Amino acid sequence: MKNQDIVTEFTKSSASTANGADCVEVAHTADGGRAVRDSKDPQGPILFFAPTEWNAFSTGVNDGEFGG
Repeated sequence: MKNQDIVTEFTKSSASTANGADCVEVAHTADGGRAVRDSKDPQGPILFFAPTEWNAFSTGVNDGEFGG
């Protein structure tokens, strides 16, 4: 198994709008990181984040660093 192997199903973000606009989906990877894709284009590109990168992003979101 490679570090970037996706080991869970993609799950739509709970912050996605009801009409399906601006949706992202996230899945876990074998190394504990995350894979992210646009739910409107599931065959499109996937972004991969290492565990430390995902942790830094999640912490920033929870701390309000991105203006939301």
